[in-house]
Amino acid sequence: MITEEQIRKSAEEVFTVMKGRCTSSEMKRIRDAFEMAFEAHSRQQRKTGEPYIIHPIAVARIVAEELELGASAVIAAFLHDVVEDTPHTIEEIRERFGEDVAFLVDVVTKRKKTQDGQSKQVENFRQIMDSVHYDIRALMVKLADRLHNMRTLSSMKPDKQMKIAGETDFFYAPLANRLGLYHVKSELENLSFKYRCGQEYETIEKQLEGDRLRTDDAVRAFTEEIDEILKNRGINARIQVRYRKPYSIWRDMKKESVDFSHVEFKHYVRVIYTPSEGWSEKDTSLFIYSVLTDKFKERPGSVVNYIDAPKENGYQSFHVKLLGRPGCWEELHISSERMLRNSRLGCIVKTNEESMRQWLGKLQNLLKDMAEHRDTEGFMEGLTRSLYNEDIYVLTPKGMVVLLPQGATALDFAFELHTDIGEHAQYARVNGRLCSVKTELHRGDCVEIGTNEEVHPQREWLDYVKSTKAKNYLLSCTRHDEGEKFLLCPICHPLPGDEVVGFQNSLGRITLHRRHCPEAIRLASEEGDAIVSANFDVDLSKLFVVRLNIVAIDRYHLLHDIIDCIVEQQRLSMVNLNTVMSDQIVNCTVDFGVHSAEELSRTIASISLITGVDEVKRVEIEN
Repeated sequence: MITEEQIRKSAEEVFTVMKGRCTSSEMKRIRDAFEMAFEAHSRQQRKTGEPYIIHPIAVARIVAEELELGASAVIAAFLHDVVEDTPHTIEEIRERFGEDVAFLVDVVTKRKKTQDGQSKQVENFRQIMDSVHYDIRALMVKLADRLHNMRTLSSMKPDKQMKIAGETDFFYAPLANRLGLYHVKSELENLSFKYRCGQEYETIEKQLEGDRLRTDDAVRAFTEEIDEILKNRGINARIQVRYRKPYSIWRDMKKESVDFSHVEFKHYVRVIYTPSEGWSEKDTSLFIYSVLTDKFKERPGSVVNYIDAPKENGYQSFHVKLLGRPGCWEELHISSERMLRNSRLGCIVKTNEESMRQWLGKLQNLLKDMAEHRDTEGFMEGLTRSLYNEDIYVLTPKGMVVLLPQGATALDFAFELHTDIGEHAQYARVNGRLCSVKTELHRGDCVEIGTNEEVHPQREWLDYVKSTKAKNYLLSCTRHDEGEKFLLCPICHPLPGDEVVGFQNSLGRITLHRRHCPEAIRLASEEGDAIVSANFDVDLSKLFVVRLNIVAIDRYHLLHDIIDCIVEQQRLSMVNLNTVMSDQIVNCTVDFGVHSAEELSRTIASISLITGVDEVKRVEIEN
């Protein structure tokens, strides 16, 4: 049981952090805020059974220590749940701590009623982002609140975990990224993945640990050699090895369509320096790069200069890949101590002010438009586009600029113009050339859509759109047989035994999604109250067609062994088989029916053991 003495000792750690940058009067206000929070939450407990005050103390510590904010933000962190969860009012806080603190607390206080029947979660997002008009510190306090909630999410029920994790992945992690808070963003993404897809997280975590143990000696030798080289050249630097998190690895596996063993750079090496007097950071970075490439072979085309061209969130560094040991490339990030601190604190240290000003201006314009139209779908779509960096700009024939997510197709463009255009899109002209509406667009393309009233949305279109607007509209058009117990998401194609989550619509129908499905994450962030517990049990009378892609070294009887593994060993029925061989490398695609995710995993494992097979992965079937 946590005692009052332990609680006060935890609060004292916050006070200790703040003493170095606060006046005596500010310290008195910070202590007063703790006492008010301590009294207000005295009879409340968290789901973990701990006294509730532990949470405000933890949030205040994140604000003070990890985000390095000032007195008002720390006071607001102590008080951030007082108005929402106790009888105290915002007027009391304003009278006791001033307008500045009252504003911050008000922003992070959830409204008790929604407006215009909108989702409570969407209203909360709107409320948080509306603070951008006035003060960005409110976003920091909310991110600190979310970070501690995610760190303690294990005490929640699975459906509540999915709701909170979905919100985090959809809204809070991208927000932290755009604000330049890389460490906050990475931790939020990883914790969200852990609670959404526990089995996949645990599998990758074990694989990462095995890889770390296997490469530890070689990596240590590589970093020690770098350290010695830099010391001999009089460079004041320290070396770090940073191991990537399961979510980062999983994202690359999906993006590159590879398995764990084929993901490159499961760790990276940091060279963190302090420039010598008279040297600029760029000069020092280039000197270190020059010294190291005198010793190690450089991977052609691997240099990325984020010093001259920072990322949109302000991140700066100099990246290069070097041959650290036979056949193994090592990724190096060459950064100054200032760059490293800025990558942790982002906009708090006011780096790249022009970029931040433009970002804030874009959000303010978005919010102004949403205030006029009160359009929930448009708000969330525009908001997520504003938070993510991977956007492309395309043009209409009249020169109107249309912003779309990276990887978007002409179908996305059509729906962005108007749902009527998207619904009847027959063809596209991209830069004057006749193309399918499924054609992927690139930055600067000029696009024209041809329509036909006889054309209507097809189920397969869902596989060719990226924007939330297009996906939502197409999902509403693709109804399943009313006799089915569950509807299955046509984007992620869940199998019995997969980690799934259900969402219940207004008619009581439940749609199942795999827990990493982007549509499930979006729904969890916007309609968390619609989440229902669901078990997708195996029914031996039902088969689900899946597709595997197999890459192998050619040999006599290879195809026979693959077919034998599926048909004879696993007793499964093949639907389609296609093979292409080039320079003794076989690329085989096979469709077959399975009863469950476990049966599919067993089949993949069995095929992987066939002599010559290098990679086996599931790929989605385009309807």
